[in-house]
Amino acid sequence: MIAEKEKIDIRSLSLEGLQKHFVQMEEKGFRAKQVYEWLWKKSCFSFDEMSNISKELRTKLEANFVINNVQINNSQFSADKTIKNSFILHDKHLIEGVLIPTPERMTACVSSQVGCSLTCKFCATGYMERKRNLNPDEIYDQVVLIDKQARENYNIPLTNIVYMGMGEPLLNYKNVMDSIEKITSPDGLNMAAKRITVSTAGIAKMIKKLGDDDVRFNLALSLHAANDEKRNTIMPINEQNSLNALAEALKYYYAKTKNPVTYEYIIFDGFNDNIEDAEELARFCKHLPCKVNIIEYNPIAFADFVNAGVDKVEAFAEHLRKRGVNTHIRRSRGKDIDAACGQLAIKDKETTKV
Repeated sequence: MIAEKEKIDIRSLSLEGLQKHFVQMEEKGFRAKQVYEWLWKKSCFSFDEMSNISKELRTKLEANFVINNVQINNSQFSADKTIKNSFILHDKHLIEGVLIPTPERMTACVSSQVGCSLTCKFCATGYMERKRNLNPDEIYDQVVLIDKQARENYNIPLTNIVYMGMGEPLLNYKNVMDSIEKITSPDGLNMAAKRITVSTAGIAKMIKKLGDDDVRFNLALSLHAANDEKRNTIMPINEQNSLNALAEALKYYYAKTKNPVTYEYIIFDGFNDNIEDAEELARFCKHLPCKVNIIEYNPIAFADFVNAGVDKVEAFAEHLRKRGVNTHIRRSRGKDIDAACGQLAIKDKETTKV
């Protein structure tokens, strides 16, 4: 038998890899497929739950493998019915994920990294150290747990997934892509790719790779300024990925996939909220089919930005519409529990269950 510390993370194996281990254990190959189905299609977190597997085989699995499943550490409920979760990983790291219920949809906002390395000035996660990338199964588990939460609390399954939690998805490219493959596969959660949105701060070469990989999910770019000088100020990633470089990458992406892009734009008072800023954004939008989501700024302790007033936001949006840009104003959800866009950051109080 394999020693405890040498147990294999069973969900790191492909079906073919699992079948090879079953041959070594002198078990039939079809049993591997049954176990694989339990792990992904049925989202099983324990070998004991695998009811069509013999007790002898379950004992072998327990001795040789481990399921490093994510667990809910703490949940907070907002007045608007948003639920924020801190999740604990097998190595005791914490991440956050959010269930966002609206009349039209039930959305899971999931994390892709423990912390973040991009230091965006308006985002609480950006003030954290990046500890590591999440594995595909750790992203998958967030979706499974939030879906269960949606069903238990609102009697409605998840309809949408957004990779807008902690971390930069395109800096964890392979694991994010593998997680989406499992989420959309008939052998996994069988969700439609068009129901998934991956949000990036803007890494040009990886946006091009999305095009080369002909992805079917949606892409959103956290833009927040269509002026390099301003964007450099709030998003240091722009210094290596200028707006011209991003425009080129996005045009390449669209040419390959024919998928329109969403631009996310937080309007900060006195920074990027005037009509000149709106005009710069309108010009940037001419590069390819797109829409703009104007997002309310959600205050964080580390920064002194202020959300633009309602009149300015409406005037900004109206200018974009007059210029032919498909524009929506999004109201934040879960602000009272720090679950809104840009507010995710592990706090000490969240390490205890409630």
